[in-house]
Amino acid sequence: MRKIMVATLLAGSAVAGPAWAQDAAPTFTGPRVEAILGYDHTGAGSSVDNDNNRDDQSIDGLLYGVGAGYDVNLGSAVVGVEGEFTDSTAKSSRTDFTDQFGFGRVKQGRDLYVGARAGILANPSTLVYVKGGYTNTKLDVLAGDTNQETDTNFKLDGWRIGAGVERAINANTFAKIEYRYSKYEDAHIDFANGTTSDEFGIDTDRHQVVASLGWRF
Repeated sequence: MRKIMVATLLAGSAVAGPAWAQDAAPTFTGPRVEAILGYDHTGAGSSVDNDNNRDDQSIDGLLYGVGAGYDVNLGSAVVGVEGEFTDSTAKSSRTDFTDQFGFGRVKQGRDLYVGARAGILANPSTLVYVKGGYTNTKLDVLAGDTNQETDTNFKLDGWRIGAGVERAINANTFAKIEYRYSKYEDAHIDFANGTTSDEFGIDTDRHQVVASLGWRF
């Protein structure tokens, strides 16, 4: 009887072992969601003349938000689509009233991004990828020398490229680090009275270094 029980347990382990190993293996496939946190820098682009003893007119702050996407594992490569909603603490200084990268005193507002990514598997648990897509951000105009936001804001349209590394912690959880560069070339103003200006050209750069922790379904 004891021999029969031992044989049964061994047989069950032989079946469960491969199944457990398969469940624990990262797939890099399917829908995912993530929390995003990182460094945010917005400033004048390369074609802007900053001849006011401030070579790098810019605002810096903490970026935070959420993202979602869907990936397909093709074997040694992974492709997918993704989107983000983020905000930032970056804003103009209250003590510096110079023309800060062409928009006056502003606070970085929400940012919307939609795009695609493609990468290769460096090993079964590590994905190295590049990304690109469309970004639309908002700069909230600040009132005077205060931190109070007004009902006037700039809406900026542009494109984004980036690269990163994603590491599977287990079959469902992942972490990644990423650099992104955004270029904004078109904008309009939404005024407090509800009217909107015509589109006009701009040259605004944005650099971000972010980390994410996410869940894959």
